[in-house]
Amino acid sequence: MIPDPITITKNASIKEAIEIMKTNSIRHLPVVGEDNSLEGFVTLADLKVGLIPSMVAGLTLADLMIKDPVTVDPNNDIEIAAQLIYKYKISGIPVVRKGKLAGIITESDLLRAFIDMMGILSASSRVDVALGAEPGVFRKVLQILEENRAEIINVAMTPQRARKKTYSFRLAPCKTDMIKKALEKEGFKVVAAMD
Repeated sequence: MIPDPITITKNASIKEAIEIMKTNSIRHLPVVGEDNSLEGFVTLADLKVGLIPSMVAGLTLADLMIKDPVTVDPNNDIEIAAQLIYKYKISGIPVVRKGKLAGIITESDLLRAFIDMMGILSASSRVDVALGAEPGVFRKVLQILEENRAEIINVAMTPQRARKKTYSFRLAPCKTDMIKKALEKEGFKVVAAMD
């Protein structure tokens, strides 16, 4: 999450909110009271919708803000925030502790966390192996990787309904040709091997 995010009060104008977003390159603003209590949440999309009517009819942020936004607690797992963002098709969520704004988490924050967890931006190699549900096959692949001195960074599995699932083993940089041969020698189907 982004701790101590930029905020605004409900008495601010739509023009002020847009200017704050533009100046700070952000798309979300928690609306807070004097004691930092969360009163609402406004997005750039909300502001764009209200900009022209506000010029004509005196619409304010209090009229546009989401008055009871979806929130998460700072102690919730990141998966909870991801599920809520996906479920409600929203781009950010205020993080609230006992009614007080503690931060904000956005789609970009979740993507950054995913990239960090997967090690995608770090130098690495990858071996993808199709495995069935037979007992011990995953352990056997791990043993082969260990025997070939492969250092595992992480393991991901594709959610497939087929009998075999593809496991992606992200490894510290290495030559994967020997690993691929060792796996195939033991009867495993290597879907991809990248140095």
